[in-house]
Amino acid sequence: MMTQLSITDIISKQRAFFQSGKTKDVDFRLTQLKILKQAVLENKQEIIKALNSDLKKPEFEAYATEIGVVKEIDDAIKNIKRWSKSKTVSLPLEQVPGKAVIYPEPLGVVLIIGPWNYPFYLAISPLVAAIAAGNCAIIKPSEISEHTSRTIAEIIGKYFDPAYITVVEGGVETSQQLLAEKFDHIFFTGGTAIGKIIMAAAAKHLTPVTLELGGKSPCIVDADINLETTAKRIIWGKFINAGQTCVAPDYLLVHKDIKKDLLAALKKTAQEFYGEHPATSSEYARIISQKHFSRLVKFFSDGDIIIGGESKADECYIAPTILDNVSLEAPVMQEEIFGPILPVIEYRDISEALTIINNKSKPLALYLFTNNQNLQERVLQSTSSGGVCINETIMHLGVSSLPFGGVGDSGMGSYHGKAGFDTFSHYKSVLKKPFWLDLDWRYPHYNQGKFALLKRIIG
Repeated sequence: MMTQLSITDIISKQRAFFQSGKTKDVDFRLTQLKILKQAVLENKQEIIKALNSDLKKPEFEAYATEIGVVKEIDDAIKNIKRWSKSKTVSLPLEQVPGKAVIYPEPLGVVLIIGPWNYPFYLAISPLVAAIAAGNCAIIKPSEISEHTSRTIAEIIGKYFDPAYITVVEGGVETSQQLLAEKFDHIFFTGGTAIGKIIMAAAAKHLTPVTLELGGKSPCIVDADINLETTAKRIIWGKFINAGQTCVAPDYLLVHKDIKKDLLAALKKTAQEFYGEHPATSSEYARIISQKHFSRLVKFFSDGDIIIGGESKADECYIAPTILDNVSLEAPVMQEEIFGPILPVIEYRDISEALTIINNKSKPLALYLFTNNQNLQERVLQSTSSGGVCINETIMHLGVSSLPFGGVGDSGMGSYHGKAGFDTFSHYKSVLKKPFWLDLDWRYPHYNQGKFALLKRIIG
């Protein structure tokens, strides 16, 4: 654990580095992004090993969802010069002659607090945006995913000057020490309860925050679908990383006419993906800790188990599980599940499903499976969520041109691609005027002629 003095010293050194002006040079940022990409690729086996140690994450999932951050680095490298350019905007007639320009500038020293479920990606992805925008950064990985935390610290320490980018490891006390300091921005990924603590601490310094939280992301399944593809995309989206994904489908709202067939297809697909005994599958992850395991197994009694229901406490293993006949008042429907348990709720009319969704907090993601274009539009217009996938799950995260973030209890602010650059930038407005013309219409004395001209300008 770091002392308050050492944390203060790190921040002081980063402020000095930032004030040197190095990070404002776009070529410097470009070089650092290339170094970050090199760091990820040269250490991918160590990263994969750490993820396996923490979550038993399959190598394919580790590569696709964590090492895959290099795609975001490539996107930033490709676009950083365009993102960093100043932009001239129009002037109203009464401001002529002159020039109005918007300059993107870095914020300064930022704090990135990562979670444990995608511990590498969700620490490095915001770092990409922070570097691209020209900031210094301190990363605080989750202590729960301890092996990945250590790996991140080793990699960043090897490739970057700690006065520019560094990692601070530790538990709750370390987080409290960091939050007692003043930063120019705090970027947090995690649960809503901790998000409130982050925001309260940031408020003491008037520090802006980005909160990437979660919530109960609904998945509506209409009768007009491709059954096989729907089942594959739901099973994959729900059970990747053993359900420990902030945008995993949290519960299904299934039209009564398709429910029986969908449940059969989901069962068949789960068996195809993970076998009759998922505990022996090398392609299925584990729950992060005993604490989370104990919380999740209590949900088994909240409905009829259609598939799964097996668990092994000593391995933190919970089988892919689907629950039918679940009450809206059941505990499994009251909080984000964040594990491999999928409740199924039947609806007869879409208005029932929309009422259920809108009576809950706004989710981070909403999923809709239907070929009906009118239904697609109705759901889009009738609900509010951080993002939406139609006939897909989770894959919107892989589109850098789509801002990713929550709304309401599911978060505030967004990132990925240009949105991430914007999050870690201040857009400074500048008005330039020459001396060669200075009409006196705005200066005292305010006579009737000037007043008449003002009325014409304002309307």
